[in-house]
Amino acid sequence: MSTSAKYFQPEVLSRISRLELRARHVVEGFVSGMHKSPYRGFSVEFANHRPYVPGDDIRHIDWRAYAKADRFFIKEYEEETNMRVHVLLDCSASMAYPEHPNSDRMNKWDYAATVTASLAHLLVYQQDGVGLALFDRDLVQELPVSTSRSSLTDMASVIESVSPRKETDLGAVLAHVAGQLPRRGMVILVSDLLANVDDLIRGLQRLAYGKHDVLILHVLDQDEIEFPFADRTLFEGLEDINRRVLTDPQSLRREYLEALEVYLGRIRRACLDNRIDYALLNTGEAIDVALSTVLATRMHHRRATA
Repeated sequence: MSTSAKYFQPEVLSRISRLELRARHVVEGFVSGMHKSPYRGFSVEFANHRPYVPGDDIRHIDWRAYAKADRFFIKEYEEETNMRVHVLLDCSASMAYPEHPNSDRMNKWDYAATVTASLAHLLVYQQDGVGLALFDRDLVQELPVSTSRSSLTDMASVIESVSPRKETDLGAVLAHVAGQLPRRGMVILVSDLLANVDDLIRGLQRLAYGKHDVLILHVLDQDEIEFPFADRTLFEGLEDINRRVLTDPQSLRREYLEALEVYLGRIRRACLDNRIDYALLNTGEAIDVALSTVLATRMHHRRATA
């Protein structure tokens, strides 16, 4: 299977092609597109009035306002612009779980990589710019934001060249990225979020403070969500290879699921407090179904708040 075919799966792209990934907040960009810009111009959607000054195009005079106030006012409109999207893809060692996945589902890395490629394809074909950063404890590979369709092939090649091996420092990576982004745009984080939650929340707060539109796609394996183990099992750390625990999983299941819910609850609350969109993706669910749900939910929220 070619690299492109591996990550750009036709059935997934066909299912999500009718949907859009649009900015929730005002973004900054360069060319005409489908997203509101903070800059004022004379296109698309009315924003406000300003006093007429000599030299203004009289076609934009609001004659109704003149009839009421006996003064000339110019109608201003919000320009629409393309969105700059930065996708952060976790390639730390924990994303390699399970090392020998069943034939009916991918490991977290392949699932997250396919999700990333699918969203990038959707964005480029709706004329938005997409950049990619792969990270573990540092940024491993980066591709600049591009609206070119040929950049999708480069993205697939970069993803294919990386394998999850090292531990993660998600908080530090998010803080670094927040300090490097040149303008407001959208940030999509695709990760299992297996990191110190306090550090993670601080990193998300940095992105939110920069007024970026942030979407978190939290990828967990079905085993991590359901903890289906029954027999005595040896658990080994993927990022801490010296951590090995032999235990009866049935005796731990309730405590594990309770701890998982507390962990997920903290992340969800932090996202809600900072106006960050969050979605939990289960590798046992088909990617086209998962992405369609995420995109449809964002479209619904956008229309509800418009």
